[in-house]
Amino acid sequence: MARRSCRHSLLILLPLLLAMVPESTQLQSSQTWSLLKIQQLLNYPPVLSTWANHTDFCYGGDYKTASAFVECYGDSVTQLHIIGPGGAGAPPLPKTFSIDAFFTTLSRLPDLRVLTLTGLGLWGPLPGKVSRLASLEIVNISGNYLYGQLPEGLSRLGSLQTFIADDNMLSGELPGWLGKLPSLAVLSLRNNSLQGPLPESVRDMGSLRSLTLASNNLSGAVPDLSALKNLQVVDLANNSLGPAFPRLGRKVASVVLSGNRFSDGLPGELSSFYLLEHLDVSRNRFVGPFPPTLLALPSIEYLSIAGNHFTGLLAANMSCGENLRFVDVSSNLLTGSLPSCLTRPPSSKPDESKVTLVAASNCLSATGGGDVGWQHPFLFCQNQALAVGIVPDQAHSRKSGAKAGLVAGIVAGALAGVVLVGVAVFLAVRKVTMRRAKARPPRRLVEHASSAYPSQFFADARYISQTVKLGALGIPAYRTFSLVELEAATNNFEVSCLLGQDAHGQMYRGTLGNGTAVTIRSLRVKRSQTSQSFNRHIEMISKLRHRHLVSALGHCFEYNLDDSTVTQLYLVFEGNGGEEAPLGAEDLDRHRRGQGHPVPARRDHAGAVRQQPQDHQHPRGPEPRRQDRQLQHPHPSRNCKIRGRRRKQVSI
Repeated sequence: MARRSCRHSLLILLPLLLAMVPESTQLQSSQTWSLLKIQQLLNYPPVLSTWANHTDFCYGGDYKTASAFVECYGDSVTQLHIIGPGGAGAPPLPKTFSIDAFFTTLSRLPDLRVLTLTGLGLWGPLPGKVSRLASLEIVNISGNYLYGQLPEGLSRLGSLQTFIADDNMLSGELPGWLGKLPSLAVLSLRNNSLQGPLPESVRDMGSLRSLTLASNNLSGAVPDLSALKNLQVVDLANNSLGPAFPRLGRKVASVVLSGNRFSDGLPGELSSFYLLEHLDVSRNRFVGPFPPTLLALPSIEYLSIAGNHFTGLLAANMSCGENLRFVDVSSNLLTGSLPSCLTRPPSSKPDESKVTLVAASNCLSATGGGDVGWQHPFLFCQNQALAVGIVPDQAHSRKSGAKAGLVAGIVAGALAGVVLVGVAVFLAVRKVTMRRAKARPPRRLVEHASSAYPSQFFADARYISQTVKLGALGIPAYRTFSLVELEAATNNFEVSCLLGQDAHGQMYRGTLGNGTAVTIRSLRVKRSQTSQSFNRHIEMISKLRHRHLVSALGHCFEYNLDDSTVTQLYLVFEGNGGEEAPLGAEDLDRHRRGQGHPVPARRDHAGAVRQQPQDHQHPRGPEPRRQDRQLQHPHPSRNCKIRGRRRKQVSI
């Protein structure tokens, strides 16, 4: 009885079990024909050599290779993968190839969800009839010769999740309908010829996880991407985007912005991107302080800021993230010493691999250990920081960069207007003064002179108004020198160029880049003094032009980067070719105390003042005899050999 009951149960369950076994159905004949037609349109590539009329594309595994296979569901094709040769890819298909006919054939696979056609030599504009493949979810057509704009038919693929078309020749602007693809998670158009700005509709792509648009011709500002909460990969390298660093969500893991036109500084919010693993902002125009907190991000593995103008003082005790493997800070304006965590692995983990470090072309010292490579002198970074407008007191406050730039522009315009007005007033007053000087006897200058200037000064300088016309004397105009020019003129203030020194500073000789021999007086400035306190004195010295006076050619202020105060004053005079030094800082102090303005005169080799009564009576008298002489030194430097007229230096 029990056996009969068991047999009865088996008879009931057997039909159900047979119904659960999948049928080994053949692929629809129309789809088999479509696959063979695709083989023909592709000019029978070697990767499809196993395809034939008898091939079971769905359930026959003997034809499948890693480069070509088909996946089915039931009796319909759902995936088609055809991958051409690697490397440079296949050459373009023959001229008889029709991209339109190719996609017409593909549209006969209505259930196709995944399409891979890479490196096959496809050429032509991507046709709009791609919209007929309404079930497409993943498309990869990289490594072909597709050109033209992206067809609007792609916007009707509502299920599209991944679109990859790298290494083609697509052109035009990115279309605004990209925001109409609600499911698109991966968009990659690397190495094409796209141009123009990124559309604002990118911010509406809420499902976007990876945005790769590197190596195109894109330009303009990057839209605000902070609303894309799922965005993890941003690769916009090698375009012309900028200038502001893009706003990003905090889940981003990889940011590549190298080779663009981003400027200003890095946003402070980057220090809170705890999932950031890869950051590359190299070869841009960034300025301002480098935030060392980027080295200590918990997930950071790759960091490159090379080829910018970042400043900052690195220290050996700075910390690094435990996952950090590569750091490139080369070609910036960094000072100090490298953090020890970049030069050796932590002692607690001796088996940990060492961080790969590139730090050349900064102003770093090797005292902290590690190979820093070739470095600039410290003054180079100091001067370059001033040249790009980085003021230390303002470098830490860049939260309102646009407003600060606007205010700076307004202030600069106002100052320029004031300077122009001042120059006009100065020229008018000077013109009136020169007319009065010609109309009155020279003695009246002494009689009406201010008590702040002694009579002897005006008596000796009565020909200044006649010699102030520089063209007649052939003397270069007074100007402001840069510290780099003076360092080049004196071989970086080499000892062999030193003429002498006192309690107030040093005296150097040198040669400017145009061959002009000069004597440079270096004066240390007290911290309480500013450049404004020297303006009146420098203005007076710049006007003294006479054939019996050594003319001042210009000046240079050296600033402290920490507080922007003047630390050194350099006065540049005509080179005299002899041993006598220009009057020193004692004369400067005497002038500040109101004890007189000594007027320099020519001196002979013994240093005695040569009287010129004839020249005082006849301003256009004979020119004194020129005498050439080369300064002797135990270790002469090429830049420190001076030839020229011996003149006593102007005292300030």
